[in-house]
Amino acid sequence: MNFASDNTSAATPEIMAAITAANEGAAMPYGKDPAMDRVRAKVREIFEAPEAEVYLVATGTAANALACAILTDPWGAIFCHRNAHIEEDECGAPEFYTGGSKLVLVEGAHARMTPDALRRAIAFTGRSGVHNVQRGMVSITNATEHGTVYSAAEVAALAAVAKGYGLPVHMDGARFTNALVAGNASPAEMTWRAGVDVLSFGGTKNGCMGVEAVVIFDPKRAWEFELRRKRGGHLFSKHRFLSAQMEAYLAEGLWLRLARHANAMAARLSQGIAALPGAALDHPTEANAVFARFARAGHRRAFDGGATYYLWPFDQPMDGPDEDPLSARLVASWSTTEADVDALLGLIRGRD
Repeated sequence: MNFASDNTSAATPEIMAAITAANEGAAMPYGKDPAMDRVRAKVREIFEAPEAEVYLVATGTAANALACAILTDPWGAIFCHRNAHIEEDECGAPEFYTGGSKLVLVEGAHARMTPDALRRAIAFTGRSGVHNVQRGMVSITNATEHGTVYSAAEVAALAAVAKGYGLPVHMDGARFTNALVAGNASPAEMTWRAGVDVLSFGGTKNGCMGVEAVVIFDPKRAWEFELRRKRGGHLFSKHRFLSAQMEAYLAEGLWLRLARHANAMAARLSQGIAALPGAALDHPTEANAVFARFARAGHRRAFDGGATYYLWPFDQPMDGPDEDPLSARLVASWSTTEADVDALLGLIRGRD
């Protein structure tokens, strides 16, 4: 019953088998392996983007920070939601890899920016010329840090604001596939057709051991990415082990099946919690994360029974009246089972 994060899940058998197979014999290093050629072709097919350039890195932080670095200058602003992943969970990596770009935080309910809020933030930036950071780029986290999803139409509306000011758009897609299947859109509709220039396409949280793709829809930006990836220490020598993961992930729709399952388990958990007396959802459950509040006694029973998840925020005391609600984040993964969900709900309810 581990609902702490989808990062806690194992890699899928298909991914592990691919890594083992890639370990046979020799292969050219640094992305020159034959599997990378197949990955590049598959990503272009999936996204209906024959000119897109595709690069692999091992972490989402590298994918996001390097992507931002090719889209803005050191004196540029990166417009993102106040609860964007690059704001909350990257330890300043975007600022570091861009050489000093400033995150400008935009408001919006449930971790989603609105076009009006984004427009106000952009319009307010750079108003004093050389004394301010300049307008740089927009970054959209999808799925969001609150488990919600931007639809393709919502992405397009934000991108239209960005393009109106001549700004490029990055999508932080550590959970891109969860957002994609929830939004019932094609990969192209969710990205370049909506105005996204660069996508960080996550695999690690959705069943891979450790691989993320950076999909650059404008190939003119690709060479700079290659240089920054190498200079930043993120060009793998034994790259075939990244390629093998991504190739298996994309084969026969595995990536989509894994995300659909994780989303379904989150929905099952969300519905069960929402039905509890006095419980409530803090954010809509649209992908694979549940943000909910319920009685402290339910949390005690869950933790005592072996469940793992985070109180959200972390600093809520477990000491106090049983009936007081505490808020929590619970994340389902590809390996979460209905039995896991039902066992947790049983503990929260207080029955065996």
